[in-house]
Amino acid sequence: MSLATTDLCDAFGAEIQVLEPIFQSFGGKVRFHGPIATLKLFEDNSLVRTMLDEAGHGRVLVVDGGGSRRCALLGDQLGELAVTNGWAGLVLDGCVRDSAALGRLPLGVKALAAHPRKSVKLGAGQRALPLRVAGCDILPGHWLYADEDGVIISPRELVPEGA
Repeated sequence: MSLATTDLCDAFGAEIQVLEPIFQSFGGKVRFHGPIATLKLFEDNSLVRTMLDEAGHGRVLVVDGGGSRRCALLGDQLGELAVTNGWAGLVLDGCVRDSAALGRLPLGVKALAAHPRKSVKLGAGQRALPLRVAGCDILPGHWLYADEDGVIISPRELVPEGA
């Protein structure tokens, strides 16, 4: 089933939040959705690897990377790990690298920009906590829907009438 964010906004406008349009699409899947898992970190992708090493079960990992544009939080190796472990996608308030390779993966990836520098690996950050990203409150277990038109957040799974 293809869930367009425009249709979901029209049908469920009072329930959803729309992230500010600051993200670019880098993954091979432009449309993706799933329940949210969260990370908060800064220029250290150690916890991104830890999370993506777990079974994704169709979840979307939302990473509050503090908006840093000084290094990448995701590259092709972690993208491949996400695909292998069943993650639907990632939304990063930060950067990616290996963007051409990420674009060939069956994975949704939204991020601020591409950057060639890798992050540090100190194990810093927090997981499974509420975030404030792109003007929206994002909680673990809420649902994220992304496509060519944007990213929306809902406190529950959205199923359009007749679906």
